[in-house]
Amino acid sequence: MEMSNDVKSKAKILVTGATGLSGSLVIKEFIRQSIPVKALVRNREKARWFEGHPNVEIVEGNMLQPGSLHKAFEGVEKALLLSSAFEKMVETQETFIDAAKMAGIPHVVKYSGAAAGIGFKTYNFKPGLDHEKIEDYLIDSGLKWTIVRPSQFMQLYLPGTHSGVNMQQHALMLPIGDAMETPVAIEDVAKACVAILSQPGHDKKYYEMTGPDAMTMYEAAEIISNVIGKKISYMPIGFVEYHELLTKLGISPAGIEILNQLSKGRMRCTESYVKLDTHRRLGIRPTSFAEFIYKYSSAFN
Repeated sequence: MEMSNDVKSKAKILVTGATGLSGSLVIKEFIRQSIPVKALVRNREKARWFEGHPNVEIVEGNMLQPGSLHKAFEGVEKALLLSSAFEKMVETQETFIDAAKMAGIPHVVKYSGAAAGIGFKTYNFKPGLDHEKIEDYLIDSGLKWTIVRPSQFMQLYLPGTHSGVNMQQHALMLPIGDAMETPVAIEDVAKACVAILSQPGHDKKYYEMTGPDAMTMYEAAEIISNVIGKKISYMPIGFVEYHELLTKLGISPAGIEILNQLSKGRMRCTESYVKLDTHRRLGIRPTSFAEFIYKYSSAFN
């Protein structure tokens, strides 16, 4: 089903990385709120689930190739900047910022990242350092800017992810001892992004987001157990075993090194905080960890 020209002309918001984990949930939130949006994808095949939706215009393009973005930029007033943290993130996002400025896009919202660990500085590690470089580049670009900084995602506790439950062992297996995390549901972050992109204002604002629960992995395992009705334990492991688990999941050596650095940082800074200012400011009800696990309980079968 093709979108009408009238519907296409209403889409003044562009979402990059629209088929990724975070981007796809942002698109779902636009659909839920019936707000027209453009979805930038590199591979249209991966966008089949929202192909033909009356409020979504799919545009193919590559952020590293500005010449491929002309159609994506047509009529756009705000763009959400989002891409993989492991695939040339700095080059990709800085190239997009330059292209957006050349195309006259007034406002770019960067989907960034933060850690809720007390004393833990993400900019001491490559992903955080890269996000910081891009944030500075965007601020210096002369464009209107907004930066969204979510903490660790709740989705990372689902089976099959690098920090998720190992269903063969019925355990969370991580090398962070008794460190606390304050994960946020990506759905909450998506709601924040849609509010920022669809409402006026928000220029020169930082929006940090955590979930409502600061917890150790022992506590996380207990919550998961109570919700799914199966005993899940927390097994603190060493970095050699963690390396083996990540390799089996297909994580690249560079990705493993980053995750090791982050885990070692969490071992040094074990406490975490809750920050719900963004939820309150934007009228978003925080999703608790138990609510999240209940929603995704089928993943633990």
